[in-house]
Amino acid sequence: MKKVFSLIVAIVLLVAAGCSQTSSFQPKERIKVGIMLSDVGLGDQSFSDSAFKGLMKARDELGVFFDYRELKETGTYEKGLTELVEAGNDLVIGLGFMVQQDLEKVAKKYPKQQFILIDAVSDLPNITSITFKEDEGSFLAGVVAGMLTKTNNVGFVGGADVPLIRKFANGFIQGVKAVKPEAKVQEVYAGNFGDDKLGANIAKQMIAAGADVLYAAAGFTGVGVLREAEMNKKYAIGVDSDQYFYAEKAVVTSMLKNVDVALYTVIQQYVEKKEVPKGTVELGLKENGVDLAPIRVVTFTPEQQATLEKWKEKATNGIAQ
Repeated sequence: MKKVFSLIVAIVLLVAAGCSQTSSFQPKERIKVGIMLSDVGLGDQSFSDSAFKGLMKARDELGVFFDYRELKETGTYEKGLTELVEAGNDLVIGLGFMVQQDLEKVAKKYPKQQFILIDAVSDLPNITSITFKEDEGSFLAGVVAGMLTKTNNVGFVGGADVPLIRKFANGFIQGVKAVKPEAKVQEVYAGNFGDDKLGANIAKQMIAAGADVLYAAAGFTGVGVLREAEMNKKYAIGVDSDQYFYAEKAVVTSMLKNVDVALYTVIQQYVEKKEVPKGTVELGLKENGVDLAPIRVVTFTPEQQATLEKWKEKATNGIAQ
């Protein structure tokens, strides 16, 4: 009996030792990724949520650890980024053009740390910049709006009047004009990415002025635009992620900005090769960086579908605009 008991104890100790070795060894092997989210943070139903989706996929499929910081918690981007560096993350990501200045401050303090900047371009050697051809995807959104409008009057709502959001606006306007040259495009910048009530008020004014299709590149402010369009039985176009489920009677499509795909791809390369691309990576239609969500709410005629495909092919080849 004593021999049996001793054997059981030995087995238990051996298993415990094995588990102890596994738990102490595994974290050192797994890649750690930290992200400083954009100003609104999680729940924006757009940009930050899309990035978070890519990180969760990397966690589930590539076995990485990830951590994040939000501005409402850290007070400044610099503080959040510094915390992520000091926590020992292999990659530290700054999400959004508004993070750039603080990210570069931190990158200079930690020259051996690898950083990734989304939506802006930095010249620092330890920062990889990832940008998107928002004008290409927005061009297709404009083609859709141009084919749908009955009033020849559509609206664009931007979160801020900055060069990045202007890319959305310019592409959208060019797409509308490509199929409906006589159409009017109302253009308003909210100055806020996190206020759905403000977005609803802007949309209400646009609709009162004749707009029957609204496109918003404004984060959570844009969600208010979509819902106001639905309340007034108008069409809407979402942004960044497929926003159909926020206004299912209005959202015809969304301009997909595949931040989740971009982040997952870069993390996958780092996991496999222990390196990320150098310099700037720009992603458009050809690289699956932008696209349109499925057409819903309306049924395109064969002629409308052919028109959309024609312009998509041209935009992919860089000759649409």
